[in-house]
Amino acid sequence: MTLNDFARRWIGVGAILMLLGVILGAFGAHLLAARLAPKALASYQTGVLYHLLHALGLIAIGLIGQAGAVSRPLRAAAAAMAFGLACFSGTIYLLTAGAPRSLAMLAPVGGLSFMIAWALVAAHAFGGARRS
Repeated sequence: MTLNDFARRWIGVGAILMLLGVILGAFGAHLLAARLAPKALASYQTGVLYHLLHALGLIAIGLIGQAGAVSRPLRAAAAAMAFGLACFSGTIYLLTAGAPRSLAMLAPVGGLSFMIAWALVAAHAFGGARRS
């Protein structure tokens, strides 16, 4: 089976992000666990969890795009999910590394982006699946 461009892009990006998430999870479990306060480690682990879940979400979006029409909502969902991952998990990783606390305001933007992404996947499934 040959993947269409949309599927190739998002399955590939999702797979690379899964690899990065596994690496960061192992880094946290083996190197950060002894160095971080329990609350900071829990926050880091939350960042890794959401990173992995939404990397899988990007792979799923690619597979959905391969299986049928690629709609505007599906395209927007992929972008929103990738943006959310960068803002939410990226912010947590940076805060764990010592970035200024003022950066924390980006995490809720990422969370909102995740919500928008999943709503757009639902919109695609419930009627936005016409090719655009």
